[in-house]
Amino acid sequence: MLTEDEVPRRYYNLCADLRSPLPPPLNPATREPIDPAALEAIFPKEIVRQETSAARYIDIPEPVREALLRLGRPTPLVRAKRLENFLGTPARIYFKNESLNPCGSHKPNTAIAQAYYNAREGTETLVTETGAGQWGTALSYASMLFGLKCKVFMVRVSFNQKPYRKVAINAYGAEVVASPSNETAFGRKVLAENPAHPGSLGIAISEAIESVVTTPDGKAKYALGSVLNHVMLHQTVIGQETKAQFEKLGIEPDALVGCVGGGSNFAGFVFPFAGEVLNGKRECDFVAVEPKSCPSVTQGKYDYDFGDTAGLTPLLKMYTLGHAFVPSPIHAGGLRYHGMAPLVSALAKEGVVRALAFEQKEVFEAGMIFARTEGIIPAPETCHAIKAVIDMAAECKKKGEERVIAFNLSGHGLLDLQGYDDFMEGKIK
Repeated sequence: MLTEDEVPRRYYNLCADLRSPLPPPLNPATREPIDPAALEAIFPKEIVRQETSAARYIDIPEPVREALLRLGRPTPLVRAKRLENFLGTPARIYFKNESLNPCGSHKPNTAIAQAYYNAREGTETLVTETGAGQWGTALSYASMLFGLKCKVFMVRVSFNQKPYRKVAINAYGAEVVASPSNETAFGRKVLAENPAHPGSLGIAISEAIESVVTTPDGKAKYALGSVLNHVMLHQTVIGQETKAQFEKLGIEPDALVGCVGGGSNFAGFVFPFAGEVLNGKRECDFVAVEPKSCPSVTQGKYDYDFGDTAGLTPLLKMYTLGHAFVPSPIHAGGLRYHGMAPLVSALAKEGVVRALAFEQKEVFEAGMIFARTEGIIPAPETCHAIKAVIDMAAECKKKGEERVIAFNLSGHGLLDLQGYDDFMEGKIK
């Protein structure tokens, strides 16, 4: 454990340490770098400034830091000794537990920051999308803290799979609707073509942005839970704490593992270490784990693409399966996104990060092992990271290597129990 005084006071910005500048977002009409001022139609000025900043560190405002303390930061770094014993491995396994806050995941780290900056600039309503519901829960919580209204477009298949996420979002005072919906022109278009459409994060993003830009008084802004640079920035409180914890232990991690959908929990955990790798100050194996049903890094193309399905967003240089891609309705809804964060994509392109992909059944098997050894039921998303860690630990056993492997336990699965029930009843193939 760290003390409250050791919670970071600055965000770390990986852009300052990249070997090559990050390819800029492009205006879809001109294919020229977009004017940052154009982003102010949907984001507050401070978020736009952070999105385009090359500063290595950005101060965390005191009200945001106070809210992070209220949320339960610092979070513990835990050695998974029972898992090690079960696997019979010489590897030492650690996990950073981001599941202990009221929302149950890492998502509030950026939700709090975004809600604060919006409230400070006079925004009245935040509009967003959510896949599995972790982000929608976090933004509704943060909006409650800073006196904002909140509306959430939730991917329809997750809306149906995870009804208690809707309850949690409503409990914090926000509105949640299943996407595609009849509330936007794009949603109605999708439903006209397929009334039973399961939805996708790309479609939900399109609906959220349309809702913002059609709000007449300009008091509604958009908030994104992953992908963009400012989100990665806010999540680096995770990795900065983890670095400090390993330094207190006198241990250098050999491998850091995280699940990836849009990239936020992985980036938050890894980027403070990755900056040192880029500067030649450490060596570390960074492993990003995704579902085989939505393999944006392992099978996607590194190219410019829209962040949403309707083509309302700027074009981002990233690993992508194509903005029209509709994934299968696996339970890991937070990983069902067609693209990967440009910053995570850049590291993968350079070979600083390597990616793995697994099937849904094998990740639930890994989650069950973790639940029955460490006592924590992990989110289906996190189970992807655990599967990779178990395989890496088995390789250490085979080779007799005592590697230090750490992963980000990005969320608990207590609102994802239908997935575990389906797994235990043999319904997941």
